[in-house]
This record gives sequence, structure tokens and C-alpha cells, in this order.
Amino acid sequence: MKSIKTSFMKNNFIEGTFQNRTNRFIAEVIVGNEVGIAHVANTGRCKELLVPGVKVLLNKNDNPNRKTKYSLNYVENKGYWVNMVSVSANLAVYNSLIAGEIETIKNPYDIQREFCMPGTRIDIYCKNEKMDVYIEVKSVTLLKDEYLQFPDAPTLRGVKHLDHLIELKRQGKRAIILFVAQHPLGQIFKANLENDPVFANKLKEAQEEGVEILAYMASSELGVLKLTNSLPIEI
Repeated sequence: MKSIKTSFMKNNFIEGTFQNRTNRFIAEVIVGNEVGIAHVANTGRCKELLVPGVKVLLNKNDNPNRKTKYSLNYVENKGYWVNMVSVSANLAVYNSLIAGEIETIKNPYDIQREFCMPGTRIDIYCKNEKMDVYIEVKSVTLLKDEYLQFPDAPTLRGVKHLDHLIELKRQGKRAIILFVAQHPLGQIFKANLENDPVFANKLKEAQEEGVEILAYMASSELGVLKLTNSLPIEI
């Protein structure tokens, strides 16, 4: 089983300047002297990151059927590049599982992404010591002081995912929610009680039900999709 690479790992990034976000998925950027349209693969608000005039790293889309000329991959913040592609968190977890680099999940096998089951789909499924392991992955870009916080906007979908994990745990499965920190300056993960008390309280409930809560820093190397060190968690 091989690790996964994606188009934004080609490292042929184009530097641009963010102008504005016309909707959740579309941003106007300036490349050279031209205004271009970029796809934003992140449904979070990201208002602390996507501010007019900030530098961004883009990939040019070669598919003529795409409506956007570019994909927005990284945004500069406090001197660091922050990965804006939400699915990169899932791929980083997947690659790190294959490499055996997540110490709390020893000797995983039968690793699958986007695992379908009745009524839902789990980000990652694997087996570990004859147990079924179900992992939901969340990409974290919001930094407040030393705290990396999730979510940056209310997420009913995130609450639903926690409910599924709670039910899986009650069925005797191993259930994990894994937060992937995308900002290198973060030191501690915590739920964003101020922005989304419903999710924060549901996360506490999940912990009490036995759902495992993990947080890892993603690699800060451009285009590299893997996890590095684990982070302390405050619930």
C-alpha cells in the first residue's frame, strides 16, 4: 500500500495575492498584473487567514472544463504557510497510518479512505489488533495565541460525525476523532467553545462515551502530506 500524492504536491506553486472570497469555494486573486479566480477547497470561514493583500500559493488548473483557473493551496500567516486544502488532513493521516507513524494506532492494516457504511461515510477505516478502527479527521487552521481551535464556524456536520463515533463506540468499535493542525505556531488543541458551543459540548460528551480524541501537527514542508508530533488537548 502506497502513500497518496495529489496535484497540489507538485510543488510548482504560483505565488499570488488574495483579494476577496466571493463565496465559500471561490476567491479572487492577483497573479502578476492579472486578476484570476481560484478554487478554495475549505468550507471554513478562515477570516483570520484570508484577508485582502495576503500572499497565497496557487496551482494552475490544466483541466479546460474547470471554471477556476487556479486552486488556492496555502496562505501566509505570521511568516508561515498554512495549508488551506481540507482534504490534505485526511491524506496526511492516511499516509502516516501506512508509515506506522501514529503511535496510538499500532500495526494498522486494511487501511481504507472514505469508508462507506449504512447512513454515513467515515474518513478512514482500518483494523488494529483485531479491532475495527473508525477515524474522523478534521483540519484545523484557526490559531488564537498558542491554541489551535476547531471549528472556526458552527458545524452541524461535525456534530453529526461525533454522534456517529459515539454510536460506533457503543457498538464496541474503536472510534477516534483526529484533529490535524495546519498552523506551525500552534502548541495546544482545544474546541472552539466561543464559536460553536454545540460542537464543543458534543466533543466532551464523545470523550465521556469513550471516543478517543487525538491532535497532531501536520508537516510544515510545502506539499508534504504527513503528520509530525502529537499535541496536548484541552477539552
